[in-house]
Amino acid sequence: IRRNYVSFYLMPVYTHPELLEGISTALNKRRQGKSCFNFNEVDFELFQELEQLSEAGLASFRKLGYL
Repeated sequence: IRRNYVSFYLMPVYTHPELLEGISTALNKRRQGKSCFNFNEVDFELFQELEQLSEAGLASFRKLGYL
């Protein structure tokens, strides 16, 4: 409730840090820890990049048989 940001946890980047290679500086600035991204405003460009990163993470988990 009293937070002024939203956190997005993307566990595939925790287990596969190579997924973070090539992410933009702007998205990397939003990263807290190994797999958490914090946003305090809507940024469609970063959300689109995060969507692509999420899809890559999902594909990596499927390839390993986690899903």
